[in-house]
Amino acid sequence: MVLATANGAGYRYGVSDQAFYIPVVSRALDAGLFPRDGVLIDAEGRLMVMDEILAALVRTTGVSLEVLFLTGYLISLGLVWAGLVLIGTRVSRSPRVVAAIAAAFTMRHRIPRTSANSFEPYFHPRVLAFGLGTLAVAALLRRHPRTAIALVGVCALVHVSTALWFAVLIGAALAVRDRRWRRPIGVGAVAALLVLAGAVAAGPLQGSLAAMDDVWLQAVASKDSLFATAWPVWAWLANLGLLGAVWLAHRVRVRRGTATAEDAALVWGASALVALFLATLPLVAAGVSLAVQFQFPRVFWLVDLVAIVYVLATLVEARPPKAALVAVVVLLGISAGRGAYIMLIEQPERALFDLRIPDSPWQDAMRWMAARPRHVHVLADPGHAWKYGTSVRVAAGRDVLIEEVKDSALAIYSRQVAVRFVDRVDAVGDFAALTADRARDLARRYGLDYLVTEADLPLPAVYRNDRFRIYALH
Repeated sequence: MVLATANGAGYRYGVSDQAFYIPVVSRALDAGLFPRDGVLIDAEGRLMVMDEILAALVRTTGVSLEVLFLTGYLISLGLVWAGLVLIGTRVSRSPRVVAAIAAAFTMRHRIPRTSANSFEPYFHPRVLAFGLGTLAVAALLRRHPRTAIALVGVCALVHVSTALWFAVLIGAALAVRDRRWRRPIGVGAVAALLVLAGAVAAGPLQGSLAAMDDVWLQAVASKDSLFATAWPVWAWLANLGLLGAVWLAHRVRVRRGTATAEDAALVWGASALVALFLATLPLVAAGVSLAVQFQFPRVFWLVDLVAIVYVLATLVEARPPKAALVAVVVLLGISAGRGAYIMLIEQPERALFDLRIPDSPWQDAMRWMAARPRHVHVLADPGHAWKYGTSVRVAAGRDVLIEEVKDSALAIYSRQVAVRFVDRVDAVGDFAALTADRARDLARRYGLDYLVTEADLPLPAVYRNDRFRIYALH
């Protein structure tokens, strides 16, 4: 956990995708929050139940979101660690293989052009679901298919699309491993398709078979992970190469006599994931919104896991014990050195665990804003979340005209949100060149109350600190 956290540049609260998850849980706790941005938050929030689960935990236990999210992060990494241990000790009898797999996992990396990292240094339901999924893989390898299926079911409550990838991986593996499971898996697949059809016809996915038009595509243009048809050659080679590495490692282990029938089944499961990605590619290329929203390129996240397990098992178990030990020490040394470099040199201002949003001029301004009535509407730099560390919605719990990174991501799930995003990006234009008159025009158009900026403007200032000024806009 320490090595993984260091390699992720430290645990942080309120960053990246938490620009969505914190507001959606806050809104589940208090439906009166975000009266203007509710339509944006609900675009994805209506498709999940994790926000209600987390809100229920807050109501029941009385813990703060900061404590809850830290606990969720530690549990997520703990589940992944347990899954890797159970997988590694099944794949190989050598404890060195387990250590090598775990050391490799701590070195956080991005799966090329998939918008997925091997893990996140903050609480993300996707990583919690991934931890449950690794336990499901371990159960499969240990010949406990019912446990594997049950774990995938729990995974679906946490993060639906990640559960889908594990369902394909586990389901295909079970169908290959044991003929008796083919009919139940087929029935389950048909049932899942019927549920999906119902959701599309009269449920939360209604209208999601429409093709994305130019405005919708413009809103999500910055998300280069969505359309694999636009991937560069290197991204195709890197991702498909993961499956090639899995098969190569498996063939070597078959020749050595160390591969089991469960190993072979899991390799076929990884192949099924890639087949699903390729089969849905025409729908994604056509811009069918449902196919785009599933973000099928993320299946390579699981293929990456399978590749790490079997490639390292192949490399480490073939070596003499002393050489294998050296290989493990080298991997641990690289992980520790990389983590130390990131925390001490690259990001020296960060703590290994930041349980709350760190103090800064931005956070100081947001504390003032959080004390304003909940209905206030804020204008800030569209890039404020990545420039200053947290979004207005997270740090102040208030509506903001636009937050370019997360609003663009949420536009994937709703054309209405996409139109709203494009309209506001065009309206704001170059924020650095914003004038007082232009700010007043925006305030009249969108019902804005306050402007947060680093610039000195001829507007009535209501708060200022060393870096930021807050102006009243009416």
